[in-house]
Amino acid sequence: MTIKSIWLRRIHKWVGLAIGLQFVLWAISGTAMALLDMETVAGGPRPQAIQSALAGEASGWPTIVRQLNSETIEGLRLRTLIDRPVVEVRTARSTRMFDARTGVRVTIDAEAARAIARSNHPNRTSPGPAKLLTRPSLPIRDHEPPIWQVDFADKDASTYYVSATTGAVLERRNDTWRWWDFFWMLHNMDYSDRTSFNHPLIITAGVAMAWLAVTGFWLLFRTMWRHDLSWIRDLNMARHP
Repeated sequence: MTIKSIWLRRIHKWVGLAIGLQFVLWAISGTAMALLDMETVAGGPRPQAIQSALAGEASGWPTIVRQLNSETIEGLRLRTLIDRPVVEVRTARSTRMFDARTGVRVTIDAEAARAIARSNHPNRTSPGPAKLLTRPSLPIRDHEPPIWQVDFADKDASTYYVSATTGAVLERRNDTWRWWDFFWMLHNMDYSDRTSFNHPLIITAGVAMAWLAVTGFWLLFRTMWRHDLSWIRDLNMARHP
């Protein structure tokens, strides 16, 4: 065996150990995510949807139009917010909400956020104070602030995130989701954002696995089989002395 083969075997051994540990993490994290109940991860059953506001209830539309100051409307939605119909208007500048009956501007303050979160909780549990978030964080990594964070003192330590712009419940997080997100991080190896499978670390792991397979086959033919099949050579020599 040459010196080159010796060093290759040593490198192969340590790379194999690192990749083997990652395979263990993949197996554990994948199994854990499969065992966690996905309905619980999603925050439990959602309350029955409230029927959307009827078009006839948008009597405040002329007042709404006057407040838009001739801005071009890019999106329009008539829906129900807790117990009243609202018109959600999206323009190039911003997204705003108005009371569909009166045309009065609707803002989502802390109390409104708490009421929205409570109405979306499966048990209608009373929440704690609402905290306004102005920076993205892991639980709301797919959404743009400002967002209200509303915590519940329930058995799952639930946290609801309510848009400060539209009043929509963006995410419903709890301890089960936090465990799921931790295992998801281990599984996709994205230890910062936990969103991408296309990042340098996992690409490096893939290249290392390919290198491990190629060098493994080379070492198999280079070392192991040469000795294991030596009896064939000995047999030929005995037949042809």
